[in-house]
Amino acid sequence: MLGWRREPYLIPRTLGRIIEGLSRPEPAVPRQRRHNPGAVVDCAVYQGGRRRPGGSHYAEAARIARRHRGAFVWLGLHEPDEATMAAVAEVFGLHELTAAQAADPGHRPAAETIGDVTRLVLRTARYVEHEELTESSEVVDTGDVTVLLGPSFVITVRHGAAGALASVRRDLEGRPTLLETGPWAVAYAVCDRMVDLYLEVAGHVEHDLEALESVAFAADRSPEIGHIYQLKREMVEFKRAVLPLQEPLHRLLDRGVVPEAVYPYLVDVRGRLARAVERVAAFDDLLNSILQARLAQVSVDQNNDMRKIASWAAIAAVQTALAGIYGMNFAVMPGLNWKYGYPAVIGVMLVASLLLYRRFKKVGWL
Repeated sequence: MLGWRREPYLIPRTLGRIIEGLSRPEPAVPRQRRHNPGAVVDCAVYQGGRRRPGGSHYAEAARIARRHRGAFVWLGLHEPDEATMAAVAEVFGLHELTAAQAADPGHRPAAETIGDVTRLVLRTARYVEHEELTESSEVVDTGDVTVLLGPSFVITVRHGAAGALASVRRDLEGRPTLLETGPWAVAYAVCDRMVDLYLEVAGHVEHDLEALESVAFAADRSPEIGHIYQLKREMVEFKRAVLPLQEPLHRLLDRGVVPEAVYPYLVDVRGRLARAVERVAAFDDLLNSILQARLAQVSVDQNNDMRKIASWAAIAAVQTALAGIYGMNFAVMPGLNWKYGYPAVIGVMLVASLLLYRRFKKVGWL
């Protein structure tokens, strides 16, 4: 009976402890930085020139490639953060500096080998459509792509909107003989696509330059100097993408790291890159010529304006001189008391103005 009497008091006390425990804040748990899994665009294992069916995580794909002779992984990433690249580096055995450099955008074209991993950096380019050239028009959009080549893997890391590699993968999967040569086939395909983009952008820019040149020497209208300068700035960005790639590509071919089966393909890429470099250099020279011609036109227009101003000032000076002389308060002046003095002075003003106008018109000042 005693235990039964205590039970009504125990129940509220127990509920109070439960409520107190629920209302007590939980200890803070340190948040861990998460990587962005959306950076993985595609991951596949290739063996014998064919893509193995099914999809898998890049860690599992790396294990499969190591177990099968002649197989390699192609991992495609788009704008990964440092945490994602650190995880990828741990799986594929990359140096931490190599992973950090791949995570950061804006690198110059380069080629270097650390251990058995070769790092190749290329700049991407994309032509931006625009109705007309203005002082803020974006003509060329650039980014970069890093290709990391190992014995059984190739990792492509792209930054920016330009240079998507999905079509590169599809085209290369349609060439099993080339794909069978290994990771360097991917490096060739990426270089080939980048050079194709350079030539494509150069073709569009050439049309812009032709239109700008025709307008620059038109009699009715001429482009603003700010428009020409903006296009010149865009060409500087384009040059930074194309010209620096020559030296890394030369070093790759001369160093002997490129497999013999892929070597002729990269030599072809080097030749087409030289054509792109020549076109870009010619664009820069043409822009300089257009800019100098436009500056000369501005100087000529300013001289013409000054001549017109001087001519009208000279015409007005005749009336000012006559009016100033006869406006002096003297009692004795020639023709002051003449009946036709006022009309005569007005006539002299008109005749002098007409003679000066005809003279300035004849010499081209008006």
